[in-house]
Amino acid sequence: MKKWLFSLVSFLFFLHGHAQQLAPVPPMGWMSWNYFADNINEKDLREMADAMEQSGMVKAGYRFLMIDDGWQGGRDNRNAIIPDPVKFPSGIKALAAYLHQKGIKLGIYSDAAPLTCAGYTASLHFEEQDAATFASWDVDYLKYDYCNAPTDSNTAKLRYKTMANALRKSGRDIVFSICEWGDRKPWLWAANAGGQLWRTTGDVRDKWQRAPGENSGQGLMEILDVNAELSDYAGPGRWNDPDMLIVGLYGKKGPSGDLGGIGCNDIEYASNMSLWCMMNAPLVVTCDVRHMNEATKRILLNEEAIAVNQDPLGKQAIRKIKDSQWNVLVKPLANGDYAVAVLNRGPEAANYSLFLKDIGLTGKYEIRDLWQHQVVTSGNKWKGKVLSHETRLFRLKKV
Repeated sequence: MKKWLFSLVSFLFFLHGHAQQLAPVPPMGWMSWNYFADNINEKDLREMADAMEQSGMVKAGYRFLMIDDGWQGGRDNRNAIIPDPVKFPSGIKALAAYLHQKGIKLGIYSDAAPLTCAGYTASLHFEEQDAATFASWDVDYLKYDYCNAPTDSNTAKLRYKTMANALRKSGRDIVFSICEWGDRKPWLWAANAGGQLWRTTGDVRDKWQRAPGENSGQGLMEILDVNAELSDYAGPGRWNDPDMLIVGLYGKKGPSGDLGGIGCNDIEYASNMSLWCMMNAPLVVTCDVRHMNEATKRILLNEEAIAVNQDPLGKQAIRKIKDSQWNVLVKPLANGDYAVAVLNRGPEAANYSLFLKDIGLTGKYEIRDLWQHQVVTSGNKWKGKVLSHETRLFRLKKV
């Protein structure tokens, strides 16, 4: 009897903790920076919300609209932060209400310094006041950047913890996204500082990888090689963030087009989606969702890939095979299945034979291709062609 009672109490505590947890699965949504930079306004953002709803994105799980840098209009005579009255004549609270009616949550942006990356008003020494303001506007998510701040780790930890405490004190559940670009190894301390997700790398650029001789601007492969090694640090409510999805940008001029961001093809964009889903990355779209082509919709609305990302077990994939051409990632899922990704990093299409025992899986499995949306084989191996820069994404069910 005592054992049964103890189990019940433990289970109730688990349910309570799970219910209270912010970001139990990786956040999904759309963010303004890569497409608009700081040239944002409430009309465009409302149109983005309309497009998210009409395209099926909200239904698929993209439930945040995040305003990045450039919304700020300074402080009023009581030092309360205010939105730019030209860009946001109706105010942020009215935008939040518009989004909430559609089932979309609102994210906003600030910085742990006097000024943001783009030179706008930030939150250092105004953390409690700004957190209370964000809560009064019904904000649901804060991206907190680190431009114009000291480079040491201790200052970063203190500044992020100060804002995390202020958010908790605000009386509203606000997801806290720590963005110091991985320079101070936030996977080691950001959860303790109060973050639900933390950037592990510099800003993503719209490119597959750095060109020969290029030493700046991170492409998908540079980011993969950092984030794929951090699987031990991720889990429900604590996510490694390898930055936004570049799917559908096609080399657009602007932040993502800087530092060699020449654009990717649709095979590479599908790999972006597949790999980010495997790594439990936040799925944050940055293209113009008002004008997506069919290929972009197909990539971003792949429900089977999204299910891998949003799996409640919350285990980030482990990269089991890694060489100059082939990467194989394996991710356990809550129902006992496994997701497996096979990436061809090479310049040419090639055949690959994957023996499941080589990635730690014994026995026989039904192997479902999550881009073809069909079972392709059963057994203890898979072999097939993988195009250059393609990621074959599978779900394996024991048979």
